[in-house]
Amino acid sequence: MDAIEVNNLTFSYDSETDVLKDISLRIPKGSYTTIIGHNGSGKSTIAKVLIGLLEPQAGTVKILGRELNEENLYDLRSHIGIVFQNPDNQFIGSTVADDIAFGLENRQVPQEDMQAIIEESAAKVGMNDYLNAEPTNLSGGQKQRVAIAGILAVKPDVIVFDESTSMLDPQGKASINKQIRELNKNKDRTIISITHDMDEVAQSEYVIVLENGQVMMEGTPQEIFAHQDELEKMGLALPFALKISNRLKDMGVLDHGLLSLDEVVNSLCQLKSKN
Repeated sequence: MDAIEVNNLTFSYDSETDVLKDISLRIPKGSYTTIIGHNGSGKSTIAKVLIGLLEPQAGTVKILGRELNEENLYDLRSHIGIVFQNPDNQFIGSTVADDIAFGLENRQVPQEDMQAIIEESAAKVGMNDYLNAEPTNLSGGQKQRVAIAGILAVKPDVIVFDESTSMLDPQGKASINKQIRELNKNKDRTIISITHDMDEVAQSEYVIVLENGQVMMEGTPQEIFAHQDELEKMGLALPFALKISNRLKDMGVLDHGLLSLDEVVNSLCQLKSKN
């Protein structure tokens, strides 16, 4: 079953310009999919359509096989959560524990069950020692971890990350990207990441490329990055590790491109040990 099925979706903020133009796509259940494109390509808009914050002018969205509409919007929202770009805009509670509890309270989870769920969710993102901390005192990466914990507490089947690392420093970005991969490790939830981070894209399973509100390409990272010229025309660069490994391939050092720095280092170490 597909976690997300979009058919002939069109959306505009006004009557003159379509931001999304007759988009159709499928995201398999349990997958880690990244959606990329330059600013204005429509990728954040489609994230908001998927969670029901925006209503399309045409087309359908299905979540876990059920069509998203006014009648079942509330119910389907319990199956999909979103982590937004700016962590400071996501906090409701005065402490980390209060913030994680917010979604549970909305779903009328019994009070006696909440504490265990809060602690379990915080532990999954390494924030169980900060439950009594004020969110304003946390780093950007820690704030995003708390936002993820709040989503995990309500146990959605699908989590959408909308540019969730774009405001973080490199260390915070790497930490959250690692957390995203961990969330998908057991394939019991679907991860959709709207991102500019091509190093994150390289670690995903499937990539959808948007340009001017349309799907221009889709495939595995290896398949997408094989179209370097087309990506550059859309303002999208190759991951740093792939640039290095492609250069080494051109020099005859490596026989193929690699998507992560760890792979590059390991390959070079293996070559050195043979010599």
